[in-house]
Amino acid sequence: MASLHCRSLWISDVHLGFKECKAEFLLDFLRQSECERLYLIGDLIDFWSLQKGGRWSATHGEVLKAILAKVRAGTRVIYVPGNHDEVARDYLGLRIGEIEIVPEIIHVTADGRRFLVTHGDECDSAVRCGGPLLNGLGDWAYDLLLFLNRWYNRWRRRLNYPYWSLASFLKQRIGRATAYIARFEAAAAHEAMRRGLDGVICGHIHHAALRELHGVLYCNDGDWVESCTALAERQDGTLEILHWTEQQAVVMAREPRGLPETAPVPGWAAG
Repeated sequence: MASLHCRSLWISDVHLGFKECKAEFLLDFLRQSECERLYLIGDLIDFWSLQKGGRWSATHGEVLKAILAKVRAGTRVIYVPGNHDEVARDYLGLRIGEIEIVPEIIHVTADGRRFLVTHGDECDSAVRCGGPLLNGLGDWAYDLLLFLNRWYNRWRRRLNYPYWSLASFLKQRIGRATAYIARFEAAAAHEAMRRGLDGVICGHIHHAALRELHGVLYCNDGDWVESCTALAERQDGTLEILHWTEQQAVVMAREPRGLPETAPVPGWAAG
């Protein structure tokens, strides 16, 4: 039975078909959560990786089945394609079953705020940086980070320690990557401000964040390759970033009105 109940959930950068996708963690998260709206904001399936041989395990297929199960249960599912699944942009405005495919959407929170929901790759030209997934690094550097991340967490599992993203930790200490993240965040926040909105919700750069920038709220739901995070809206409209730790969801960041950061989600436990 689901133990996390929220008004809305945002998930992006799952990269099904990519060997480093943490599909098993996302599957647990989806099975133990309920929401009125589920936003899939880009790079759900990594067609780039699949074209190069990729890796599609049974668990990757189970993730798609879990999403369809939510549709059947009455959850409104909105799919905003990203650059790695840009083939879906050929079907904008259509539905796959009951899943809506849109280029972007405005989400209105329970407390009346309006947020631009988009994948975020439109900001690449503004920050003048390389392709997706790189976050200011070269292909070889990013692959090395993910390789280290995989083996480091295998060692942690043997010691019965929970998953922890070494890749995210190291990436935040590389000057070129942190500069790119800052430029991307500023560009996304500026777009929301330009449109007169209260904030922006995006993904793309694999770096979860929830902060005020230029008078708007910048929200990034992170990814399921490195950090295993999602953005959630509570019934009162409060937004928070949840991190799946294998045993439970932990609040990584929350708007300044509620429980302290890093608190376990009330009522959340592994099933």
